[in-house]
Amino acid sequence: MEAMPITLKGTAEGILLKPRIANWTTVMEALERSLGEAEDFFRGGRLILELGPRELTAQELSSIRVLLSRYDIELWAILSENERTVRLARSNGVLTRLPKDADARKAVVEVPPEQQALFAQQTLRSGQSLHYPGHVTLLGDVNPGAEIVAGGSIVVWGTIRGVVHAGAFGDEEMVICALDLQPAQIRIAGYIGRTPEQRGHTPEPEMARIEDGRIVAEAWIRKG
Repeated sequence: MEAMPITLKGTAEGILLKPRIANWTTVMEALERSLGEAEDFFRGGRLILELGPRELTAQELSSIRVLLSRYDIELWAILSENERTVRLARSNGVLTRLPKDADARKAVVEVPPEQQALFAQQTLRSGQSLHYPGHVTLLGDVNPGAEIVAGGSIVVWGTIRGVVHAGAFGDEEMVICALDLQPAQIRIAGYIGRTPEQRGHTPEPEMARIEDGRIVAEAWIRKG
């Protein structure tokens, strides 16, 4: 399976977008899909576009602003090593450097959204959804027709029979763990997998992760 055209990651400053290919149309299509799939995470936020040496044109800048406006997202900063891109961003009122946090020297440690975690004790029934920008731990089951979407990893102390999506921002390092993993659909970042029909299934703790461009499941607690 081909790699995702973009990487989206929640940070303390905002949503960080890193294009992974040069084709801007494909980048915008991937961004639109990600925003639509996790709208609750993104709406009303601000986005940081990291481009490296790539040059951004005025038309490309306009296209991403139009797309972000549909979700009430501000294009807050463009980080670039390209002088033309820097000039373009500044002339359009977009930051080209992240401001230094005056409170960074304080003893209080701020945890970025993607490192935060939610603990919930309930069973998700058909039609119910749980969305969270960080990690999710659920003490209960995810029934058919229910859904968990998380920016981080998902741990279910129970059975998954619904839909689960970890790494919703595009982080392929996230995992999904359950005492009984039988999802209708499983997603990690941009990768999608399904559990084949299992006859005589014996429940056992499993962990799903991305390996060699696909989602694989293995024993969560290895014996021996």
